[in-house]
Amino acid sequence: MISAEQALYILSEEGCSPEVIRHSLAVSRKSAEIARKISENGHDVDLELVKVGSILHDIGRSRTHGISHGVEGSRILRGRGLEELANFAERHLGAGITAEEAEKLNIPTKNYLPSSLEEKIVTYTDNLLRGDEVISLEEALEELRRELGPEHPSLKRFREIHEELRGLGGFQ
Repeated sequence: MISAEQALYILSEEGCSPEVIRHSLAVSRKSAEIARKISENGHDVDLELVKVGSILHDIGRSRTHGISHGVEGSRILRGRGLEELANFAERHLGAGITAEEAEKLNIPTKNYLPSSLEEKIVTYTDNLLRGDEVISLEEALEELRRELGPEHPSLKRFREIHEELRGLGGFQ
């Protein structure tokens, strides 16, 4: 596993903007806070994986700011031999993307749903940040509604992740 410092170096080396780096660091701080609380409640969570995965989740924004930045990010990280970290880039969009949704979005057809607890923490936290500022759950849901539509399945997935993390003691 690479260190947080190495992850930051990779973001710079790949050409991520200062805004993307600030956002990634904010996601890392908030994700680490949630992961620590879950760990303190006796649940197994890899704190370092959360920290480094959250720093690298938006690395694909060095190539595009479109929906394909997750796929691009996973390609970059897999190209560097960072398979486990590539999943954070690939699976963080919205609250994950199903194969059916991926086909409609014109990205490679497969499931891009967060599966590990660590991936869910980063996916959830990414939605709680506007740039580098933490927003409320309701604001995050409203942004998802605006971007995706009021009945989009991502809203339900986001709420489910929220409830799972809350149940593990990540927050009140």
